[in-house]
Amino acid sequence: MTDALKRLSEEGVAIWLDDLSRKRITSGNLAELIDQQHIVGVTTNPSIFQKAISHGDGYEQQLADLATRKVTVDEAIRMITTADVRDAADILRPVFDATDGQDGRVSIEVDPRLAHNTAATVAEAKQLAWLVDRPNTLIKIPATKAGLPAITEVIGRGISVNVTLIFSLERYREVMDAYLAGLEKAKAAGLDLSKIYSVASFFVSRVDSEIDKRLDALGTDEAKALKGKAALANARLAYEAYEEVFSSDRWAALDKAQANKQRPLWASTGVKDPAYKDTLYVVDLVAPGTVNTMPEATLDATADHGEITGNTIAGTYDQSRTEIAAVEKLGISYDDVVQVLEDEGVDKFEASWNDLLKSTEAELQRLAPSEG
Repeated sequence: MTDALKRLSEEGVAIWLDDLSRKRITSGNLAELIDQQHIVGVTTNPSIFQKAISHGDGYEQQLADLATRKVTVDEAIRMITTADVRDAADILRPVFDATDGQDGRVSIEVDPRLAHNTAATVAEAKQLAWLVDRPNTLIKIPATKAGLPAITEVIGRGISVNVTLIFSLERYREVMDAYLAGLEKAKAAGLDLSKIYSVASFFVSRVDSEIDKRLDALGTDEAKALKGKAALANARLAYEAYEEVFSSDRWAALDKAQANKQRPLWASTGVKDPAYKDTLYVVDLVAPGTVNTMPEATLDATADHGEITGNTIAGTYDQSRTEIAAVEKLGISYDDVVQVLEDEGVDKFEASWNDLLKSTEAELQRLAPSEG
């Protein structure tokens, strides 16, 4: 069953699970996935927590205690989500130790309402790192314009970061630059660079969703022929940028100081269009030094029938550039697409967070002890 996942791991792809819930933790399911499905990390986001807390069980006792203490809804959410991340981090601790800190990590995101506020993002990242208090945590910071200086500041303080919501190649280069600047800051402060880690979450399937929609609107044979190609092309060119930046002279100086490369992480790897093979964004993005975080359905599909044929990124750069250029030639602006996706990404996470606030508030009110 897990031969494909084993092969994927052997190709240098770290397999992370893009999901977390208390039930997954307490039932032993997460430990089982680590043991049997080669899972070496977990990512969460506001949408995942909203789903887990709104529909899942296992939270009632903690919610009742929080209601009795009359905590604010914001505080309640942070108590609940950091408890889950802490427990998941403890389960993954042996992986963390076995990989010298590279894997065995759990990501938790700063409040998405702070995505355009640099100072508040830094303050929240510090608070989350303190609250979870596990060395194998990654604090997720969105790659907005305001997020970039926050990444530098947080890395400069020695806090490991998962940069999320990256859609464009230009923004990805800015993210790598922010990471290197953070490492330089940490080095100047005398921090141990070997203990600082980062991944850059480059989103995949949403790029096809947006571009395919625009190609469908054109309706020509030429447009239809390009469907399902842009997301892979975009991600592969991101890997090219990664190879370039982490073989530069600037990187060499940090490498000498025992710094870790910021690995590209393929996010949004569940296929949205049923016309595409359900393992598309896994089997066609195999390269060493990458992470692929998968929803469980994608993980199961890969385990069941994923065909891992070695490195599927090497040698694709010219073709990828041609495919992106062909899309642009049809009048679809790459810059517009990636900006729309970033804006939507931030809005979706904020909407999920607001839903989580509402549903948690309702639960706190329901469970509040009657006065008297």
